[in-house]
Amino acid sequence: MRRTIGRVLGLGCLLFLGGCATAGGPDPFAPMNRRFYAFNSAADRLIMSPVAHAYKTATPKPLRASLTNFFHNVAYPDVIVNDFLQGRLGQGVDDIGRFVANSTIGLFGLFDVATPLGLKAHVEDAGLTLGRWGVPRGPYLVLPFVGPDTLRNTPSLVMGIFTNVLYYVGVPAVTVPLTVFDVINARANASASLRYVRENAVDQYVFTRDAYLQHRNYLQDNGHLSLKAVEQMMLPPGPAPAPPDPPPLANPAPPARVVVTIPGKPDVAIRPPAPGG
Repeated sequence: MRRTIGRVLGLGCLLFLGGCATAGGPDPFAPMNRRFYAFNSAADRLIMSPVAHAYKTATPKPLRASLTNFFHNVAYPDVIVNDFLQGRLGQGVDDIGRFVANSTIGLFGLFDVATPLGLKAHVEDAGLTLGRWGVPRGPYLVLPFVGPDTLRNTPSLVMGIFTNVLYYVGVPAVTVPLTVFDVINARANASASLRYVRENAVDQYVFTRDAYLQHRNYLQDNGHLSLKAVEQMMLPPGPAPAPPDPPPLANPAPPARVVVTIPGKPDVAIRPPAPGG
């Protein structure tokens, strides 16, 4: 299913490379993670990369775009469920409308007719829902045949299966080939991003880890405020702080002497009285 195996062989890193930067983060399982990363990379290089290249050569780009829309649509109920689990009722209603529009007018999701209608796509999953309610992210993980993840996000691997429409088709002769095409199509779409990592990253593992964590932080923070942050916004404002004391006035300079000339008398120097004196 898209939420689960769509990230097979490290495909999770492909979702976030557009905003990558070296953000770092806790990585207590780095030795194990590096071994799994090396395993996934080798499997991708030996199996998935040649298959994806052949698929792109044989499949016209418009057809690949329609398949991408289809697989995204059959996985979209996961977004809807997590909308409501997060308490985003309005967004959940909009996402139901998006799913219905693409599943009917869009011919089972082959065409994205919802976006032109103003029903934009959202990204929600179980990890973001747990983060919404204050569950810590936990350590970074690299899972074999899955790729980058975090401890908090692992429940989405299971939840994504049961919220995918293909799970309920119940016909292996249909679901198995579609699942294989989903993985291959996702890998083909990711070719440019993976090539960028291979050609530009000094340490591919660190690059992928930091990019993934930054992307997850972006999804969590960009309109996904934690419950604590929401509660802080709902608190009444406290008393206004007292204005700062005005700066002390500088001592005025002593008035200059004035020479007064009186006819028939010697000149007399006097000092004018100070202001207020």
